[in-house]
Amino acid sequence: MEKARHLIVHVDGAARGNPGPAGIGFVIRDEEGNLLLEESAYLGEATNNVAEYQALLRALRAAQHFGPAGVTVYTDSELMARQLSGEYRVRQEHLLPLWVEARRLLSLFVRSAVVHVQREENKEADRLANRGIDEAAGEPGKSAGEGEGGGA
Repeated sequence: MEKARHLIVHVDGAARGNPGPAGIGFVIRDEEGNLLLEESAYLGEATNNVAEYQALLRALRAAQHFGPAGVTVYTDSELMARQLSGEYRVRQEHLLPLWVEARRLLSLFVRSAVVHVQREENKEADRLANRGIDEAAGEPGKSAGEGEGGGA
C-alpha cells in the first residue's frame, strides 16, 4: 500500500449528561477523500471535553499507521481546537495530560493542524461517537439524530 502524503481526519466525542456515558468517533481519509478508516468506541463515564480529546488521541494514533507526512484534523470542539493552537489555556487540570499527549502526537507529523468546524461539517464523526454510546447501551439500531444529543 502506498503511503498517504496527507490525511484528513474528522473527530468527535460525545457525553450524555456531561459527565455521563461517553463515546468517540473518527474518520480518516486520504487527500483524495478515500476512506481509510472509521472507528467508534464507548469510553464509559466521561465529560464531553474528555471525550473530544480521547477521540483526537485515538485518531492520531491510528493515523500514524498510514505513515503520512501531514494531518489536518477537523473537530466541532472549539475549546479543544483553540487550546491546541495556543489561543486558549488549558484551565481544567484533568484535561492537561490529554492536551500534552495531543501536542506530542501532533508533533510526530511534519505538518499538522487542528481546525474548528461547525457540527454540521462533522456529521460522520458525530454519528460514530453516538454509535459508541448507543451500542454500549444496547441500542445498535439507533442513529445519531435520535434521542439524546452529544458532541460539542
